[in-house]
Amino acid sequence: MTARIFIDGAAGTTGLEIRERLSGRSELSVTALGEAERKDAGARKAALNAADVVILCLPDDAAREAVSLIDNPHTRVIDASTAHRVADGWTFGFAELSPDGYARIAAARRVSNPGCWATGFLALARPLVSGGLVPADFPLTVHGVSGYSGGGKSMIEEFEKKDSAIFVETVQRGYALGLGHKHLPEMMRHAGLTHPPLFSPAVARFYRGMLVELPLQLWALPGKPKLRDLHAALTAAYPNRPLVEVASLEEAASLKSIDAELLSGSNRMKLFVFGDDKAGQARLVAALDNLGKGAGGAAVQNLNLMLGLSETTGLL
Repeated sequence: MTARIFIDGAAGTTGLEIRERLSGRSELSVTALGEAERKDAGARKAALNAADVVILCLPDDAAREAVSLIDNPHTRVIDASTAHRVADGWTFGFAELSPDGYARIAAARRVSNPGCWATGFLALARPLVSGGLVPADFPLTVHGVSGYSGGGKSMIEEFEKKDSAIFVETVQRGYALGLGHKHLPEMMRHAGLTHPPLFSPAVARFYRGMLVELPLQLWALPGKPKLRDLHAALTAAYPNRPLVEVASLEEAASLKSIDAELLSGSNRMKLFVFGDDKAGQARLVAALDNLGKGAGGAAVQNLNLMLGLSETTGLL
């Protein structure tokens, strides 16, 4: 039986990424509304309720409105917005994050896609907190750099429009200077923290790809863990996961640098443990594509699980 998929917001950056990944799949019937139909409340409600799975690629308020329009109990939802990532009744769509993650997503009616920054941070932080290496109340910091596609159409135009001042002047810029980034609630909730991490993100002049870094003063942690302890916690958390890889300590030690575009165009994420045991310091880094495992790729992975398919169907 062909599953009916409706992408609400298919003209946006994430929506286009998802449509590309779903194109040509014979087991799916993918629909999206034209510009005129998107403005027709009746047509939109009909499309939402006719689908087996709806994928929302909308601003937060529009995503909440879309959910309120669904009265078909058989329609399942994947929301790529921030609206439901810490909401009751929604399953967090990061399957690898917990041992029961796959089963919970497969059975869920409502799944909230993680944010790209949260995906990298949680992949690194949660195993350390749940494994007792990092206390839940430890003052964590996280920073990194993302391609400008993460800001959607407006930021893409800002970076690519030749008559824009930023086109000439900006190489990299920090943002969320007021420390109120929209991904913080999910970072805190799903890592099991009692305080939000201090988050300092940046965007740079490349289209897609990102690095998310969790620096740690190991000497300040209660058990004073070594690099091998951090690495063991990560490898134990992601056994045989096709879309999450933990680099060996030997590979990490051999690197002189790491490129934010390392996994550009991919749906995978790779985790690294860098550091110096003598100094008692570590730099944990997640490399991923902000539009892949950080957005569209994650949505397709969740869709596959909800439909009982291999998680990597249609993914690189």
